[in-house]
Amino acid sequence: MNPLEIISKYYKPRSKAYRILVSHSNLVTEKALKIAQYHKELLPDPEFIAEAAMLHDIGIFKTNAPQLFCFGEYHYICHGYLGCELLTEEGYPEHGKVCERHTGVGITIEEIISQRLPLPLRDFVPVSVEEQIICFADKFFSKSGGQLQEKSLGEVRKSIQKFGNKNVVRFNEWCEIFL
Repeated sequence: MNPLEIISKYYKPRSKAYRILVSHSNLVTEKALKIAQYHKELLPDPEFIAEAAMLHDIGIFKTNAPQLFCFGEYHYICHGYLGCELLTEEGYPEHGKVCERHTGVGITIEEIISQRLPLPLRDFVPVSVEEQIICFADKFFSKSGGQLQEKSLGEVRKSIQKFGNKNVVRFNEWCEIFL
């Protein structure tokens, strides 16, 4: 599978949205593969990580995120499950699960209900080690403004703190495992 071929089906190559998506995804992929290489004891699948990390944000074009040059109809938080649907239709349901489960440090059904999020009522929490590695790596890079600059642990924790202590606890658990 060539992730760039799949991305090119939905984004015009050389468009601003394509460049933002691919440059962000390359950074996430590079960090995720370094984590996988450093933690072989976890038995991660590097080929799957390389593919899925490149595709984890493929659903953003369906959202209304003008700062990313995406002008779809859905709220940005929906990009994960929308990417999952798209990759499942493409024949890559396991890659789709990475899309669906990478937002924040995962979103629980309880959070969906209590915060009235526009998401299907199910857990969106990374399960496999590959999903967790990609989700973790993604937290260090923004798609908007200064996207090439890796965030510090403090900056990541601060951005996650906005969504509650449980999220910081999960992130800190990943730090213990992946760093």
